[in-house]
Amino acid sequence: MLNKIILMGRLTRDPELRRTGSGTAVTSFSLAVDRDFKSQSGEKETDFIDIVAWRTTAEFVSKYFTKGRMAIVEGRLQIRDWTDKDGGKRRSAEVVADNVYFGDSKRDGDGHSSAPAYGATQVGSPTPVDAHSEFAEIEEGDGELPF
Repeated sequence: MLNKIILMGRLTRDPELRRTGSGTAVTSFSLAVDRDFKSQSGEKETDFIDIVAWRTTAEFVSKYFTKGRMAIVEGRLQIRDWTDKDGGKRRSAEVVADNVYFGDSKRDGDGHSSAPAYGATQVGSPTPVDAHSEFAEIEEGDGELPF
């Protein structure tokens, strides 16, 4: 069986970092994800998807992401049944994030994080990885490609 989901959207609010009774970090946030098509009235529609992240992923998201940042979330869909305060049975769908990546560059003057300016930072690594560090500089020459 396969349960894998990949989403790209903007955070609708700042992530909320909490801890369970045993101290495990959990962060919840919501992504606004535009649909690829317009409605019959010609309007672009957006889905608002609840995301939950645990442990180091939760800490990473709460540290580096804020409302409005573009995020790429890789995870699985989870359906939860619960009872509301009036005793009614309810059902919620949410994405449990395994990995979260930057979907945009850090905004100039943002000042919210010291994360690398350009993303593809994988959650779970002890420190953010600068995407530029994996590439060698190409010297300008006669315009020929080096391969």
